[in-house]
This record gives sequence, structure tokens and C-alpha cells, in this order.
Amino acid sequence: MAGIKRKEHPHIIGRTHETVKKVKTESRKKVRPITPPSDLEAQTDSDPIVESDTTEHSGDDNGVSWPSDDEEEDSPEIRNGTKSSVNGVESSNHSKSLGKVAEPKSESNGASHNPTASKEAHAKQKAVAQERKAAKPNADSIARAKKLWERLRIQSKVPLEERKQLIVELFDIITGRVKDFVLKHDSGRVIQTALKYGNLDQRKMIARELKGEYRGLAESRYAKFMIGKLLVHGDDEIRDLVIPEFYGHVRRMMKHPEAAWILDDVYRGAATAKQKATLLREWYGAEFAIFRPEKDYKPQSDLKVLLTENPEKRAPIMRSLFELINQLVQKKTIAFSMLHDAMLQYYLNVVPGSEEATEFVELLKGDEEGDLLKNLAFTKSGSRLVSLALAYSSAKDRKLLLKTYKNTIETLAFDANGHQVLLAAYDVIDDTVLTAKSIFSEFLTKESKQSESEEHADLYAYVTSLNARIPILYLFVSKPSSILPAEDIALLKEIHNIRSTTSKKDPDIRRKELVKALSPSLLSYIANNAEVLVQNSFGCQFVSEVLLSAEGDKSEALNAVASLTESSGETPEYLQAPAASRMLKSLALGGRFNPKTKAVDLANPPLKFSDMLYDKLGSHLVAWMTGANAFVIVGLLESMDFSHEAELKALIRKHRKELQKAVEETGGLAKNARVKEGKTVEAGKKGTRLLLKTVDQ
Repeated sequence: MAGIKRKEHPHIIGRTHETVKKVKTESRKKVRPITPPSDLEAQTDSDPIVESDTTEHSGDDNGVSWPSDDEEEDSPEIRNGTKSSVNGVESSNHSKSLGKVAEPKSESNGASHNPTASKEAHAKQKAVAQERKAAKPNADSIARAKKLWERLRIQSKVPLEERKQLIVELFDIITGRVKDFVLKHDSGRVIQTALKYGNLDQRKMIARELKGEYRGLAESRYAKFMIGKLLVHGDDEIRDLVIPEFYGHVRRMMKHPEAAWILDDVYRGAATAKQKATLLREWYGAEFAIFRPEKDYKPQSDLKVLLTENPEKRAPIMRSLFELINQLVQKKTIAFSMLHDAMLQYYLNVVPGSEEATEFVELLKGDEEGDLLKNLAFTKSGSRLVSLALAYSSAKDRKLLLKTYKNTIETLAFDANGHQVLLAAYDVIDDTVLTAKSIFSEFLTKESKQSESEEHADLYAYVTSLNARIPILYLFVSKPSSILPAEDIALLKEIHNIRSTTSKKDPDIRRKELVKALSPSLLSYIANNAEVLVQNSFGCQFVSEVLLSAEGDKSEALNAVASLTESSGETPEYLQAPAASRMLKSLALGGRFNPKTKAVDLANPPLKFSDMLYDKLGSHLVAWMTGANAFVIVGLLESMDFSHEAELKALIRKHRKELQKAVEETGGLAKNARVKEGKTVEAGKKGTRLLLKTVDQ
């Protein structure tokens, strides 16, 4: 077999300076008669290297193979020594002769080791290997193509015009020979480079030459990458040429160690919705692989629809689907998106509490290392599956499922799909102490953190992340749609319908207990990092939501936010941003505006932030009335617990001319008015205008 090195004779290896031990005659097998030395020399006149019968090779042997161990043992040659056999037993003379052969010759006889001879032998052996390699089909073409590839792959050092010329030369070589190149590890890279730098017509030429071979390429250790390159650099025509060749072979390919990866990449990143449905249907049994829908027919991969149309086929379909899922799980090939889609289809069509459902949950829990559940959480179908499993499971199973994600909570929070698992855990696990210990502890503290500043730095990363902020703010917001994408809202609605029959604790009580557990750390964080948070729009939302909904002493955090407005010079730019202005107005109002009641739902206990902010503003009040933060002053006047309303209105009347001037400079009360949707919309600073109207009433 190509790539296997020739072994030395077992009686000679390592016996240079010691005598070979006498062989036990009782354990030796009967050997054939030994050919005399004269005949032996004639038989071994040529080198025992034989040409490999394979088209590709690896290792350092350059496409040659050596005699196998069996051939060597049966070989009659033992150079420099003789054997004799009587009744199948070697004589002691043979051992003595071997011992003599193994002894190095003395320098007095002029036979010392010659390094030059060894180098010449290696050079000769290398030359023979090169000759045999050159004798293989397309050897010259491959050699020339590899020289061009060596130049092309250095992307930063090859001028554009030179690269175009090299590509033309390369395609002159490979055209008509793509199949011969693509299956080898070295020449296969040449084709990949040609795909990368070639134009669309050249890529289509390669795709057409490989037509009918794509399933075989997917199962090749090296050629599978060719399919990925074709789909990345190709167009719809190439895609529709490649993917249909996988139809009818999905179950086999998913079990193949090489083909499974490329098939899942194609399914996840390149296939159309119709192609994905056709591929997924084959998981449901051989019938769906053999009898495929017509070209104009839209295939249905929703298992619920298929079972509704054909209820008599439920048993074989569910059995076939579970068998393939189980095989892949047992083989630990569990990172495939197609597998996760199939698992979700299965779980959605089992009856909760049935034997099928119980067996499937045991399959999820059966992985002691938890790799299956961890992989599921990071795909769209997988995260939904885990969330539904949490919703349907018993309290004991929920604890086991959540325990699997220990030391993975941070990664889940930052993932677009993984954070859904955390939200599901919030809403269905009745043991809030367990939830706080398992999830919040990883948000807020880690063994690697040495100080509070390191903890706050990590928490800032959560607050300013589009995904990671959701598991923190979800418990505090009154309107989840303000932070949740539509997919999360739909999933949570489904979970809430399920938990009404599987969870005992009232949802409001569960939420309040979780808020109470998380509040102290977040309030402390705001008190120490208010200035950093307010400079970011996500940070402003975090501050307002936490201060309005948290439980505990908020005075220190509120004072830290109010102190930001206290400055000797001009108002900082970050406080003039719309997000900061909205935050300050919400805190000044002391609650959230309810569109149904057209009133503000006050926080309990009251924040009393309006008085605190009024005192901090001091001499900056007039500047805020005429600037970007005028709505904050409007919020002070509208606040239910503001105790300086009369003073503020008097100040507005006193500086009425300044406010009027500010409005006129930006368009005036009546000037430049415009009509929008049948209503007159006045130009100018709306906040300043509202302040003037307030004192006129």
C-alpha cells in the first residue's frame, strides 16, 4: 500500500553491538528450505520497491509502496547469513551466523561506515521515486499547474494583470482534465484557486465538467472543499447543478464522515427553501428519497402537515426519523443544522407525556458531557427545541437540562439563538433560587475576576450588546417588544401557553423574585458607572429600565445619574443626545407612559428624581430650556412628585424672551409652518415651544 515504509528484518534491527539471542526452538514455526546464497543474489538483484496502484498518495514515500510484512516474512532472503532447517527447527549455527553479521567490521579490515555511500543511496532512491511519479497519468500537467498555483496563491504580491495571465495559462492546462485533478490533495487546491480567481464562465466550465460526480466529491477527503468553493463563488445555475445530485442520498451522506459536513454546509448556507425541504424530507423514510415531487411542485417538509395528510404513515415515518437521529447522536455527530431541524420536527409531533416524548427527552439528557444540548442551543431550531423541552419537562428534568449549561451561560447570552434558552428558563422554572444561582452568578461573578472593576467591565459588554442585554433587561422592561425581536416574542408566547399546565408558580411572583435577586448588583453597577453608561444608547435604556423596575435602595444610583448634569461649563455632548434626553425625562416623570390610560404608571416606591435633578441643574436650567434637553424640563413640569413647579414656571416667565428668541431662530411659532397629513406642524424647537405654552395656560 502506498505510503508504508519498508521494515528492517526483525533479526537485524538494533543488533549492531550485541549478539542476537538464541531463538527458542519450541515456539518457532516450520520454515521453508532456504535458497542457496548464489541463487539468492540472482533473485534480489533488483530493488524490492513496487509501484503503487493508486492514483493518489500521502506521506514522504512519493507514490511508492513497500513489501508488506507478510511478503517480507515469506521472503527467502537473509543477506549476509544462512539458514538451515531440520524438522522445522532452526539450528543454533544460524543464530551464531547472525550474531557475526550484526557485529561491525573492524577498522583494520578497511570497512568503516561511509556517509557518502549512504547519501548516494538516498539520492538514487529519490530519483527512482521521482521517475515513478513522473510516469503517472497527467504528471506533467499537474506539475505545471502546481507551479502556476504557487505563484497565484500569494495574493498580496501578484499584480492584477499578471494574475489574469496566470489564470489563462492555468485554465489551458486544466480544461478537460478537471476530474483528474480534483480528487488529489495537491492538484485539488489548484482547482480551488482557479475557481477563486476565474470569471463566472470559467467557473461554470469547471462545474459542468464535474456534473454527475458531486456526491462522490462530497465523500472525498480533499475534493469536498471543491463543492464549497463552487457554491461560494458560483451563481444560481451552479447551485442548481450541484444540490440536486444529493437528492436520494441524504441518509447515507449524513452517516458519512466527510460528506455529512459539506451536505450540512450546503443545506444551511446555499440551498433554497425548496431544496432544503427536499433534503429534509428524506429523513422521514426511504419513500421520500425514492419518490420525489415534480419540479413544479413545492415540497413539504413540515412533518405535521405530512402526518395530517397521511395519518396511516405516522408509525414508519416517526420510527425512521428517530432511528437516524439516534444514530447520529450516538456517533457524536451532533453539530449539524439539518439534524437540529429534524429533531425539532420530531419533538413537535410527539404527544407530551407519551412514551415517544419521554424517550426523546432521555436522548437529550443521555449525553453525559452535555455536548448535544450545548450544540442545540446555538441554532434556530435547536434553541426552540431546548426551550420547548424546558417548558414541557418536570421540575427535576428542568434542573438537569439547566445544569448542562454550566459555564456556558455567557456564550448563550451573546448568541442570537442561545439567549432564547435563558428567557425560557426565566419563564418556566419555578425554583427561582436555582435560576439565580445558575444564570445570574455567571452574569455577575466569575472565578477569573479579581476585582469589582473587572466585573463591571464584563457587565458593560452585556449592556451594550444587541443580544446579551436581552437576558438582563427582559425581567425589568414592561414592554418586551422594545428589546425582543419578533422571533423571540413568538417563541415566548408559545412557551407561556405551555407553562400554564406545567408550572405551578404565578408568573408575576416568579418575575419579582428574579428581579429581587438581580437588582442589587445592577444598582451598584449604575452607581459606579453612570457616566460610561449614559454615553451609549443601549446604556441609557438600561439605566432607565433598571431604575424604574428594580427593587431595593436606588438613591445612590439616582444621585449618580443626576450628578452628571452638574457641571461648571457647558452641558456635555453625551447628555444632549436623544437617548440621554429620553432617559432623563422618564426618570423625571417617575414612571412609564401607558398608551392605554394616557397616563404615567409611577414606580413603586416613587423615585423622586425630579427634585434631585432640579437641584443639580441649578444655573443650567435656562440653557436646558432653550437647548436639546428642553423636553427634560417639560418632564419636570409634568412629574407628579415635583415640588418646585411654581419656581420653575416663574423662571420660565422671567426668561420668556430668551425662550421666544430660541424658538424664532429655529423657525418661529408661525413662520415656516408646514402641513403634514392635513395637520399644521409648526417648525422650531418643540420642547421650548411646549414650555412657553405651559406658562401661558
